[in-house]
Amino acid sequence: MATAPWFVISPNALLSVIGLLRGPDRTVPTPTHDWRTAVVDVVIPAYREAENITHCLVSVARQTLKPRNIIVVDDGSTDATAACAEQVAQRLGLDVQVIRRQSSIGKTPTIKRQSREFDADVEFILDGDTFLESPDYIARCVEELYKGVGIASVCGRVLPMRLVDRRNLAETPEYATVLAGAPFVDPKASRSRLQLMWWGLTNMYRDCLYRFLQGFVFHGQVVFFGGITNPVGCAVAYRREYVKDLFDRYEPQFGDNLTNSEDIFIGFALINQGYRNSQLLDVTARSEEPLATQLPRQVSLWSSSFLQSCYYFDALVRSPFKAFARMRRRRDEKQGEYGQHIQEMRKVQEPYRQAFGEEVTKRYGRPLGWIIFMSAIEKIGFPTALIVMALLRWWEPLLITLLAESALSLIVLTVISRGERWKVLGKGLLVTPLRYFLMLTEIRTIGQFAIDLWITGNRKWRK
Repeated sequence: MATAPWFVISPNALLSVIGLLRGPDRTVPTPTHDWRTAVVDVVIPAYREAENITHCLVSVARQTLKPRNIIVVDDGSTDATAACAEQVAQRLGLDVQVIRRQSSIGKTPTIKRQSREFDADVEFILDGDTFLESPDYIARCVEELYKGVGIASVCGRVLPMRLVDRRNLAETPEYATVLAGAPFVDPKASRSRLQLMWWGLTNMYRDCLYRFLQGFVFHGQVVFFGGITNPVGCAVAYRREYVKDLFDRYEPQFGDNLTNSEDIFIGFALINQGYRNSQLLDVTARSEEPLATQLPRQVSLWSSSFLQSCYYFDALVRSPFKAFARMRRRRDEKQGEYGQHIQEMRKVQEPYRQAFGEEVTKRYGRPLGWIIFMSAIEKIGFPTALIVMALLRWWEPLLITLLAESALSLIVLTVISRGERWKVLGKGLLVTPLRYFLMLTEIRTIGQFAIDLWITGNRKWRK
């Protein structure tokens, strides 16, 4: 969610509107491989997830597409994560491989090692604090992944995990098998009232954000460009070979320090090679959100990782300045004898098709670079503009800006929330102050990035 626009009237939001009005690429895909024959391995990185791992594994057991392997990687947990995973797997009859680490080394090495040690076609990464609400989540992601060789990753819609969602999954036959006649007692419900209040505030804020971001902004980007900047990393299907190649290429330079959020770096790296990260809105996963008191740190990690990835993949940021070169290239590929020859030789049709390779990116940029460029402007420009207005005591323009933007954001949020518009409107009003507070915390993130870049020279960016 690193490219979430702070203001509704933003360049990226306008790009999404243009994309929705323009419509998708009408090219009918002719994939060379049947997605139903794909070999899928599910990898579950987990750190202190004893309270969530049961829901996670039960949701995998309910999937219509059965994976070949299920690997739970306990990253040095100090709770009973591994023991719970083994017990749940036994009761469900799942063949689960549990890997225990003596100390925590992070999610990045997990993704890297499994991409190298296994030979599956698809590496499905499912965080231990996430469960798949839709039984066809994996199947739909793999089906979409195989619509073109240019699609490197696919995720579904991700929403906050609430107590009611956990109860709903606990009422399924698969969960009943795990309970073995015992009543379901949710450890999350035993939190203190204060913790439940902070958690509820985060869920309320993220519910509004995710509806707007995934249902409008990301949807428009997928329609316009065929993808988004990076997958929502808690439940995503990757082409394993692409991920392995990515680590083989960047590990000698970065090791495991793939910025403060590996999902964002991986998304940028895939785009840099000419691949796309797609998202589906017809399947849903639920992920546990942090308490509201921990939100500033999480937002800072996402934002700093976005800025760090912009630094590493600056050719993507400069893509808008190479738009005319891309237009000439596309024109040459469609017209004249050269264009006719290309069309005759092209056996496989794929929407949003583009040439692969880093050299192509350096010379022509990528269409998705527009999103990255606009996001960088928004991330730096909007919080700075509000602070400048306050410092100059332009109170009237500042107040008008905030009121107008808040009203428009609530209107958009209400329009896209069919069936529960009044409820969502109330949530939007309640979380508006939190949204602006988090926007202002971006100044610290930008300042720290500048210090790392130009003063300390620190490049060991890692969560």
